[in-house]
Formats: sequence, structure tokens, C-alpha cells
Amino acid sequence: MNPNDETRRQILQYFYDRNATATSRTGKKGSAVKISDVKRELKAFHGLSQQQVMSNLTYLIDMGWVKTFDVEKQVGTKGGTTVPSSVTWYEIAAAGIDKIDGESEFTPLSRFGGVNISATGTNVITMGDGNVVNVDHRELHAELNTLRDQLAASEELSEADKLNLVADIESLKDQLAKPTPNPTVVQALWFGIEKAAVVAGLAELALTVAPHVQHLIK
Repeated sequence: MNPNDETRRQILQYFYDRNATATSRTGKKGSAVKISDVKRELKAFHGLSQQQVMSNLTYLIDMGWVKTFDVEKQVGTKGGTTVPSSVTWYEIAAAGIDKIDGESEFTPLSRFGGVNISATGTNVITMGDGNVVNVDHRELHAELNTLRDQLAASEELSEADKLNLVADIESLKDQLAKPTPNPTVVQALWFGIEKAAVVAGLAELALTVAPHVQHLIK
């Protein structure tokens, strides 16, 4: 078992319990919570350090179990002007609730529905976004999610280009369910994704992802 899994379970359960008793989305009894309160309460409940909370919370967010959203507001200054201020809130995602409760009739069907994954003999996990991923490729899966989100938000690409790229990234993620992804498919998909990332001004991010993709092609 991964030594961090117990900490991740504690953090996810914390957000689950908060959501279950919430009377609003934000506020003292809200389902969402500020990071300062997350750190303070998890230290009180489980003795977790700030480093334990942040490193494992980052993992849970990348995997889709926990999500964030920002609330913008205007703050007055002593000079009589106002400046924008943003507060980030953290809350459990639907996938995190399903992780604890089990799937419901409202849970989207997996693209691998009907396949007994455990009978394949491969070491796979189900991610927060519903993808089935071989454990050897989960870091690449998280990086592709980040790249997808950045490309979808780019102002340098048309909406049609974004749609094609998101589809290609999802196809590439499908390959990660295999212990040995098809190198021809991976290479063809990555060629277009990497090229678009450069156009969108995301060359540095693409360079971070590229070594993990190239490992699958060799």
C-alpha cells in the first residue's frame, strides 16, 4: 500500500463529512473550506502537518477527488480605492463522494463498463475523472489533465481546435489503461497535441509532459 494512502483517506473523509453536514456552500457550515481551515482542522483531527496536507491534497485535486473554485471580491484600501481579491475554496468533488459512498445510478458509466478490470491481471486504478489507468502511467495522466485544461482555456486557439485537442488528449489517456500503450497511436496523438501546445504558448508545459510520452514510444 502507498504510505500516503491513509493520509489521503483522512483528507477525503474530512471533505466528505463537511459536505454531508453542510447548510451552505461557503461559510462556517459550508461544504467548501479555505485552505487555512483545512490545515488547522486536519491537524486537530488527525495530527497532520501542513506539508502532509498540502502534498496529499494536491494529489487528490489532480486526481479529481477534490476540487477548487475561486471567489472574487473587491477590497477597499485606506486611500479610498478598491482592489480585486480572490479567495480559493476547497470541496469534495462528485468523484470523491462516489469513492466513499460507492457508485450511484447517477454515476456516469465507465467506458470500460462490462469489463472485469481486476481479472485482467494488470495493476490499474480508477481515477477521479472515471479513467482507468495503469499505475505506471498515473503521473502522465495527471499531467495530461493539466495540459488539457490549459489548452481549453487558451485564447490562441479556436473552439474547434480546442474540441479536437481535448478529444485527442482523452484518446491518449485511454491508452494509459494498457500496461504497454500502442506507440504508433501515442506518437500520432502527441504530435498534434504538442504542436498545438506551442501555438497556445504552452511550450514549457509540453516540455514537462514530453519525456513521459516519449517513454511510451520507445
